[in-house]
Amino acid sequence: MDDDNIFKALADPTRRLLLDLLFQRDGRTLKDLQAGLAMTRFGVMKHLKVLEDADLVVTRRSGREKLHFLNAVPIRTIHDRWINKYREREVTALLALKTKLENKD
Repeated sequence: MDDDNIFKALADPTRRLLLDLLFQRDGRTLKDLQAGLAMTRFGVMKHLKVLEDADLVVTRRSGREKLHFLNAVPIRTIHDRWINKYREREVTALLALKTKLENKD
């Protein structure tokens, strides 16, 4: 999993919207996804390709249709690696302050 590809994919508002659409209802076709955007089919395909390269979207064929599914694992990995660890100090500091204030009585 390449963090740079994930950050690049998440940097674009259209790609984030596509992820939101898949979060609302997984297993959508390109036509379904395009209906929610003021964009050409080719434009949506390019955005989906970036999301697939970042492993944020996985696809499966169902007959003639290609279904797109959200893969939230890379987002969780980014959260754990880049967000959660930086919040640890804040939580520790708040707990220490709480303990200190409670023991002051």
